[in-house]
Amino acid sequence: MYKYDQYDQRVVDQRVEQFRRQTHRYIEGKLTEEEFRPLRLHNGLYMQRLAPMMRIAIPYGLLSSEQLRMLALIARKYDKGYGHFSTRQNIQYNWLLLEEAPDILADLARVQMHAIQTSGNCIRNVTADQYSGVAHDENVDARPYCELVRQWSTFHPEFDWLPRKFKIAINGAQNDRAATDVHDIGLDIYKGEDGEPLFDVKVGGGLGRTPVIGRCIRKGLPVQHLLSYLEAVMRIYNRYGRRDNIYKARIKILVRALGAEVFARQVEEEWLKIRDDQIDVTEEELNRIARHFEPPELEPSPDCWPELEAEKEKKTAYGFWLKNNLFRHKVTGYVIVTLSLKAIGNPPGDATDVQMEGVADMADLYSRSEIRTTHEQNLILPHVRQTDLPKVFEAARKLGLAAPFTGTLADIVCCPGGDFCSLANAKSIPIAEAIQRRFDDLDYLHDLGPLDLNISGCMNACGHHHVGHIGILGVDKKSQEFYQVSLGGNSTQDSSLGTIVGPSFSSAEVPDKIAEILECYIDRRHSKETFLECYRRIGIEPFREAVYGASTKT
Repeated sequence: MYKYDQYDQRVVDQRVEQFRRQTHRYIEGKLTEEEFRPLRLHNGLYMQRLAPMMRIAIPYGLLSSEQLRMLALIARKYDKGYGHFSTRQNIQYNWLLLEEAPDILADLARVQMHAIQTSGNCIRNVTADQYSGVAHDENVDARPYCELVRQWSTFHPEFDWLPRKFKIAINGAQNDRAATDVHDIGLDIYKGEDGEPLFDVKVGGGLGRTPVIGRCIRKGLPVQHLLSYLEAVMRIYNRYGRRDNIYKARIKILVRALGAEVFARQVEEEWLKIRDDQIDVTEEELNRIARHFEPPELEPSPDCWPELEAEKEKKTAYGFWLKNNLFRHKVTGYVIVTLSLKAIGNPPGDATDVQMEGVADMADLYSRSEIRTTHEQNLILPHVRQTDLPKVFEAARKLGLAAPFTGTLADIVCCPGGDFCSLANAKSIPIAEAIQRRFDDLDYLHDLGPLDLNISGCMNACGHHHVGHIGILGVDKKSQEFYQVSLGGNSTQDSSLGTIVGPSFSSAEVPDKIAEILECYIDRRHSKETFLECYRRIGIEPFREAVYGASTKT
């Protein structure tokens, strides 16, 4: 992983001390709330419903065991003993004291971490496929390019006050696990005929109040022009993006207003002006960054995959876990293991200080001291010997991290909702728990097959409900919490936005309505047909009839 040099460390340390002085001035009444707001947002600090919340950057989801132990210490020392891993691969703490925020940043700096650009109208933390560098289906390791973009965008003076927040995701695998189609910029990397990396650039995707699938405006961009082309995109957005209306300020609105073809033409014209005399990614710079991501030297280990496949068919806790919580590693004899943060009764994405320290210990023992965070709000050990799996399972079980339903209905993606967020219309966590408790039979979950269920507490869509196979959105009806259900969303390479089934439901009705949707799927699916495949074949009307009755077509 990337290691700070002296310059990096000095910049982060200076930032901490600047914010310490700014915070003290605010507490002493020398700064107004309006003056302090941009300062705290640029350091990841929000004023939430019940207490200050801080969002910590985990660039492209990569952590060392030392860093995870620091996150555990912060949870124990400054919070209520836990943290919340988000869909953007970061971690949030929800119960902080304002006067201690600079101390948290100082502790983070000791392990080369920060909260810079995790909030505010700037380029946010760059995200990537959580399996980057280790997946068997990978074309190009996305991490060096994520780091390249991160270094270019951090403190970029021209893009520090954008019309709205800006999110970039990069995918280098055959299967898109970074949801690039629903980001402001999504980059797909692959190798050209000469083996050099090329980029397809998608712009204008996003969720929130106006969900949009991004449009590809440039194919086959050579790596040496990556930053200059991104700079051109950002300049057009910064120049023409709306600042008069917060709900129409994202780049997706600009792309839609101009049309993708016109927007692409303006970017090309801007790019031609700066391409030859601005940023050029040199081979030397690429090699400098890439050296930080050299794969670890993994000792030879026997390939036990046939035995694992046989073990998966056994209806045991270990068999179910193997079936759903493993992914094929590019090195024979190794696997990628998902540690689930979705145990029933646990808010999705939450991890205690004890669990984080336990995972750090597991990483040291079984995964070359490396951990990943996922878009699905879980943790990953990326380098596990197949022969170590029984010990890893037992360690995960003792920590409460061995829930064997990754990728199933119970692996719910969920924002903090009304329990914490001041923007939320409704609670999300209790709905997730009610659904998990209703559908806790492992045989039933595995019979349903892969199924993404995403929950958001408001239209900001932090739970990515628009791209869930089943999406649930909390809405406010005359100060009462109701929930709107959509079907058919998907965030992978065959991306799609969900369609609303009909009128919303009360919280008590939601589990029953999900059950009716699932029964409709079971009754109509073909052999081995997934929920999404079935939905795309039969359309939404059978599901509407199952939920509302034949007379409802709304």
